[in-house]
Amino acid sequence: MTNQQLVDFINEARRRGFSDAQIKDALVRHCWPAEKVDSAFEFLTPKFKSKNQVAIFLSDDLLEIIEKRAKKNMQTISEQIEEILRKSCVSYKGGKSINTNPEKLDDTLVGLFSRRRGGGRRRKA
Repeated sequence: MTNQQLVDFINEARRRGFSDAQIKDALVRHCWPAEKVDSAFEFLTPKFKSKNQVAIFLSDDLLEIIEKRAKKNMQTISEQIEEILRKSCVSYKGGKSINTNPEKLDDTLVGLFSRRRGGGRRRKA
């Protein structure tokens, strides 16, 4: 059985930006048995049903913004995030689909999510 105190500690440490390796190291140094630490991390590991799922950790501020937008659009948070990503990819360069050339795909994705003026959508003056 997983120790809830340990699970809560790991979640809080992740929320504060510590890596899993840093968290494990700190717990073992403070005399937590390695088996219990590994069990807690295994308990927290998402159980994916499909390879198309992605787990992300969001700051409280960003999550609040997405929650507001989802509520306004009458969607769940997951649906809102999926819509944001889909629209970013589909609307690239006036609705043209993303170039699927493997060599240029990384450059295209960086451009989509870049804050530089050349990437993503352009603002109308």
